[in-house]
Amino acid sequence: MTVGQINPQLLLAVPLAPLAGAAIAGLLGTKFLGNIVGRKISTGATILGVLVALIISVYTLLAVLDGASFNGTIYHWMNVAGLKLEVGFQIDSLSAMMMCVVTFVSLMVHIYTIGYMEEDEGYNRFFAYISLFTFSMLMLVMSNNFLQLFFGWEAVGLVSYLLIGFWYTKPTAIFANMKAFLVNRVGDFGFILGIGLIVAYTNTMNYQEVFASKDVLLNGVLPGTSWMLVTVACICLFIGAMGKSAQFPLHVWLPDSMEGPTPISALIHAATMVTAGIFMVARMSPLFELSDTALSFIMIIGAITALFMGFLGIIQNDIKRVVAYSTLSQLGYMTVALGASAYSVAVFHLMTHAFFKALLFLGAGSVIIGMHHDQDIRNMGGLRKYMPITWLTSLAGSLALIGTPFFSGFYSKDSIIDAVMTSHLVGSGFAQFAVLAGVFVTAFYSFRMYFLVFHGKENFGHAHDHHDDHHDAHADHDEHHGLAPGQKPHESPLVIWLPLVLLAIPSVLIGYFTIEPMLHGTFFKDVIFVSSHHEAMQELSEEFHHVGGAVGMALHAFTSLPFWLALAGVATSYVFYMVKPEIPTAIKKNFSAIYTLLDNKYYLDKFNEVVFAGGARLLGGGLWNVGDKGLIDGLIVNGSAKLVGWSSKILRTIQTGYIYNYAFVMILGVLGFLIYFMPSPFTK
Repeated sequence: MTVGQINPQLLLAVPLAPLAGAAIAGLLGTKFLGNIVGRKISTGATILGVLVALIISVYTLLAVLDGASFNGTIYHWMNVAGLKLEVGFQIDSLSAMMMCVVTFVSLMVHIYTIGYMEEDEGYNRFFAYISLFTFSMLMLVMSNNFLQLFFGWEAVGLVSYLLIGFWYTKPTAIFANMKAFLVNRVGDFGFILGIGLIVAYTNTMNYQEVFASKDVLLNGVLPGTSWMLVTVACICLFIGAMGKSAQFPLHVWLPDSMEGPTPISALIHAATMVTAGIFMVARMSPLFELSDTALSFIMIIGAITALFMGFLGIIQNDIKRVVAYSTLSQLGYMTVALGASAYSVAVFHLMTHAFFKALLFLGAGSVIIGMHHDQDIRNMGGLRKYMPITWLTSLAGSLALIGTPFFSGFYSKDSIIDAVMTSHLVGSGFAQFAVLAGVFVTAFYSFRMYFLVFHGKENFGHAHDHHDDHHDAHADHDEHHGLAPGQKPHESPLVIWLPLVLLAIPSVLIGYFTIEPMLHGTFFKDVIFVSSHHEAMQELSEEFHHVGGAVGMALHAFTSLPFWLALAGVATSYVFYMVKPEIPTAIKKNFSAIYTLLDNKYYLDKFNEVVFAGGARLLGGGLWNVGDKGLIDGLIVNGSAKLVGWSSKILRTIQTGYIYNYAFVMILGVLGFLIYFMPSPFTK
């Protein structure tokens, strides 16, 4: 690397190294080309590819901290009427940080997968998929133009489809991956409309050129309306983020995506793919700052997701689904921060959340292995003495999730709450209530799961009246689902618990060491733009320095409302599930209507099935009966055949084969010609 500039060839190796690993494992290591290489080569190639990407990403981040940067074209594809279609990289503090997060979490998932997928026939194929996903995500976060952004955006969606439906013989997995694919198409339709509007008025796909032309968008109106063009474009872009980052009402795909193997839950649905929308809005901050209407829309959607998805986590009994609804809620917190113009806070929470949520998902996978692939938390209990490493790391992840002072999640989550409190946009009042109430809800369902899994009575090793239908497909290969009578759980092997330990370290420490430069320093200077009339970050910085930095912020939190709400949530869950388990049973009985509403996920799946799927079937049936059967088959295809047959039948009757018939017709023809051409006797 040269001073102030980053070598583009070195950058190119970051996405291409995982792609090469994916090609080796996916082509040479599967039936596609005859299993030329075995498991060891496939595993080594994919892990080496991600490791190379991680090393270069860390090197790039250090160079960026020293003042280096890169924004240029790597490959020029074509020029269409003056519109350049290119592949290029924009490397700054935002993209360099994302590169490190993506590659580190991906590396942990790759290592974890060695143990988790050991007995699966699709071992090599799975490694190919997760490496291909890493390539796609890196192309997305490194892009400097909308074309490459859209390529990465769609690529992660495609690989997510493959991973969710990895066990393609399992009906629930096939349903889940199709659901994820279709819901994301809805969001992506809005996304491409937003890109189209921007390109139509600026005639460029390059980020910096678009930002330089923002006055064109600010002063324009959508043709045929009085709507500000920039507002419509930003809302369309955010609709894309609603799909990828699972915001209400396009969140319905994420819980069902737990049907895939546990490692992809950590990779896709905790740390990378679902944060693509958050990253995109932060990258587009110069545009979103032009429209308070778009920011209010973002804040309200995020607040709904943060609170109401948290409620759903309270009643889940599948360990992975509890963590999945936690992801939805935390994505809502990030979105609220975006709406409050606290983009750097949203990205900061994105980073801290990536570590502790990946930790919780992989910890859940370790528990599932120990429980012989039983995922129902009601069948667990007392696992801490059998799985001490999984217990401690899961406790660290849970404490980070609920915002315990000094843990990484505390610094980012409390900063979001403080930022929302300074906002005066429409909807900020509801958002303030949602993020505060969400603190109690998050603590309650997080420690409900923690207590039921690791403490209390041992509920495994004997027959149960309740088994959750959602379990890892590993169980499909086993005769017995869950621990047999007398069988005890055991700690997972090194290749499983090592990633847990490595993820637990940043889950505890990274917030403390990075809050000052990322939120109150110059880390995002000239990368994230905040308008002067949005004062959230300025007030946050003043408060941060007033209380005495990271240590003072944590100490001050012990007297704040969020801390006591979190503590109340933990205490309530302990009383409900460890001391008086009859209380939640009584609540469920006395408030059965609310429980039914939550159990049916607010009936959004039913609504989508009846309105959209049913409407599509009705429309499709109408088009088939009227258009296909009636118009195309009936009139055009069969109709033309019938016309030819009818015409032939008539013509066949005059083809008698008798000469006198033909002579008579000829005489009639001659007579007709004479009459037609004979001059009229009434003319001179």
